[in-house]
Amino acid sequence: MTETATEVSRREAWLMAARPHTLPAAAAPVVVGAGLAVHEGVFAPLPALAAFLGAALIQIGTNFANDYYDAVKGVDTDEREGFTRVTQSGLIPANEVRRAMYATFAAAVVVGVYLVAVGGLPILVVGLASVASGVAYAGGPYPLGSHGLGDLFVFVFFGVVAVMGTFYVQAASFVAGVPIGIPDGTVTWTAFLASLPVAAVSTNILVVNNVRDIETDREAGKKTLAVLVGRQASCAEFVALLALSYLVPVFLWTTDAFSPAVLLPLVTLPYAALVSRTVLTETSGDALNPALERTGKLLAAHSALFALGMVA
Repeated sequence: MTETATEVSRREAWLMAARPHTLPAAAAPVVVGAGLAVHEGVFAPLPALAAFLGAALIQIGTNFANDYYDAVKGVDTDEREGFTRVTQSGLIPANEVRRAMYATFAAAVVVGVYLVAVGGLPILVVGLASVASGVAYAGGPYPLGSHGLGDLFVFVFFGVVAVMGTFYVQAASFVAGVPIGIPDGTVTWTAFLASLPVAAVSTNILVVNNVRDIETDREAGKKTLAVLVGRQASCAEFVALLALSYLVPVFLWTTDAFSPAVLLPLVTLPYAALVSRTVLTETSGDALNPALERTGKLLAAHSALFALGMVA
């Protein structure tokens, strides 16, 4: 057991494992999906709340899985500059983290039962795929995060699927019976477009994490996208994703469907520029760890303003 393990309480250790600072990635798509639902006249509070609970549980379960599998596979070491990993540091035994992972995903499935009753077969397929991908991110025979697919996983499941799924279950709640197919008006191009800013900034949280860990991941044999393409290309990815998150509200403003209020996320541009400057110029964990937290805050602020703009 490391020195860190003797200084942290049991409760603090489980909070470290759950990584509550990552929960904006679970809340943001639900906020945006709910905002779009209000705009489209299909807001349903109970399905929206259930969507948040399911997303949060999948996020926490994925965090447990990442902590557990990276430790048992030797990816996490004492040289890592990121936040403390409870399995690797000995704060919590590996078998307990594994059980917590399974229990959290099981709880997500329980919440999913209600969502399936509302959204039918499409939600069953999406929910099972989300849970399976959460485990496969760091575990299984072909871990997505260790083979350059982590960014794509976050973009799809914590962005596009999460926002469109939140909108879908609300719109589907107005349909009689349990849908087998996809009812008209529940999956739309507008919902897809609205999902892109969340997908982009959520992915940037992972980009910052992987840029910080390039050297230690390379030594451990973990081939993140940052390891495969290098720091310069990863920084370019960060800027491109940020640009996407601001271009979408501008595009929606040019349509007849939204008022100028949809441009509210542009208020966060100075903060985004501040975070970008750190990511583009710094390489140490002391600088990039705060940038990681600030990217999460940017996601929360951008998403809240985007939702508010769509409601207005």
